[in-house]
Amino acid sequence: MTFDYHSDLIGGSLMVRESRIVAELLLAGVDNAAWKAAIIDENRLQKSRPASARRMAQAIRKRLEKLPPPFWQALHDSDDQLATQVAFCAALARNLLLVEFLETVVADAFVTHEETLEPYQWDDFLDDRAFRDPAITDWTASSRRKMGQVAFRMLCEVGLLDNARSRRLRPLMLRPEVVSLLERHHLIRLLDCLNALGPR
Repeated sequence: MTFDYHSDLIGGSLMVRESRIVAELLLAGVDNAAWKAAIIDENRLQKSRPASARRMAQAIRKRLEKLPPPFWQALHDSDDQLATQVAFCAALARNLLLVEFLETVVADAFVTHEETLEPYQWDDFLDDRAFRDPAITDWTASSRRKMGQVAFRMLCEVGLLDNARSRRLRPLMLRPEVVSLLERHHLIRLLDCLNALGPR
């Protein structure tokens, strides 16, 4: 069987506000009709076009469904920092490519005391990963660039980079609630990945 990354990074960054709404719908166990009513008829995500709302809701749902319901509850109920970290966990659970970028490029940057991340590091990383998933070589330059932009935006949103312009690295102050959730549900690779980005 051939390996591929199934990445959905083009689908958007962490979308925390919208993720809270989707988490509420998942926790309520709504059926397809109620899902459509909330996303399309009521426009709960506040998008300008129904197609955009449908696409975003589906992208978020696929991420959140990679995690057990206690993560949805934490996302729905918590303060902005914790909700952002849970949304980041969902993005990682759906995107092995992003996990491996953190495990290699970003973790190495902390070890070697680099001050910033540069866009070319995303391109170099994709070139390196093509040995596992040859389909990467067929991705267009614009797709690769957009994925890199989304990945860097996520790192800004979760606090690993101070902003998109300077891209200065900052250690991730992982919340104890996230550590507890990851441990309780045996998501050890995600926990190890995030712990490697913390203060030294």
